[in-house]
Amino acid sequence: MGVVRVLFWVLTSLSLSFVWSFIQTIIKGKKNRKRAVAFFHPYTNDGGGGERVLWCAVKAIQEENPNLDCVIYTGDHDSSPETLMLRAIDRFGVKLLHPPQVVHLYRRKWIEESTYPRFTMIGQSLGSVYLSWEALSKFTPQFYFDTSGYAFTYPLARMFGCKVICYTHYPTISSDMVSRVWKRSSMYNNDALIAKSVWLSRCKVIYYTLFSWMYGFVGSCAHLVMVNSSWTQSHIEKLWKIPERTKKVYPPCDTAGLQELPLEMSNRNHNFISVAQFRPEKAHTLQLEAFAVALSKVDADSPSLKLQFVGSCRNKEDEDRLQKLKDKAVDLNIENNVEFYKNLMYRAPFHGRRALWY
Repeated sequence: MGVVRVLFWVLTSLSLSFVWSFIQTIIKGKKNRKRAVAFFHPYTNDGGGGERVLWCAVKAIQEENPNLDCVIYTGDHDSSPETLMLRAIDRFGVKLLHPPQVVHLYRRKWIEESTYPRFTMIGQSLGSVYLSWEALSKFTPQFYFDTSGYAFTYPLARMFGCKVICYTHYPTISSDMVSRVWKRSSMYNNDALIAKSVWLSRCKVIYYTLFSWMYGFVGSCAHLVMVNSSWTQSHIEKLWKIPERTKKVYPPCDTAGLQELPLEMSNRNHNFISVAQFRPEKAHTLQLEAFAVALSKVDADSPSLKLQFVGSCRNKEDEDRLQKLKDKAVDLNIENNVEFYKNLMYRAPFHGRRALWY
């Protein structure tokens, strides 16, 4: 009994110490809160539409309120204010008024897909809370702006006294995902092993239902929500239940630059261009399979068809995914009709044209 009592008091002391440290950090953060907008964007080299939204948002704030500092929370340790400013113009054609401040994060592994072979969604979500703790402890802003979809960080940001703003490209979970599991459809979010099992599928539906409730709670902590489409708006309003704080803001596209592209087409070649990051939810494999079927139905004397993939890779997992797509093209015997373009610059040449955005 003596040992048990000692262990009990030790654990109690550690718990109280942790809670007290937690409270002190929040009090200190509130006291030292800076008049700034801090963007939670751990991957500032992801190269997708989300990064373009980030730089357009930074530029808009610099133009509308020059006295409000812009800070970037990033896990890319080679990023500096100058390199990020150059990246915004080189990769997306967005010219910032001045370089943003940078806060480097060193716990990004807690939101990486490879860290959670199972229960990836909840693992990454809870890991994002730990990462945002590091961010907010280092720099506490007046406005916390999430541009990467980490809704589980919002309650913590509010505890630090921040106004929480977010731009949501797609919900972390949706009724479509739950429906696929319920119907036992194998897809990127539903492993074939689970899809084949009635019992495992039912367990996953329960898991998704609980996660949906948690996602709804944390999302409702946002003071202002911006979504990129009617589809996303419908799902977010259903899950977060704050329609009065949810606004539809379409992604910023360089329409002026697109108008410079020529409209004429080659008489002999017909190219299909798929623009998306090399991520599992983009269904690139399905596109390859559909294109292979289309090629099999084309007459030999028809104009040449080509499928061109244009996208970016965030990490090693994306690089591996891209290599698997190239191998898949070989397996389908369509490698001569498929091309892959990775991490193109904003004005990189692309068969006589320019890759204005990817």
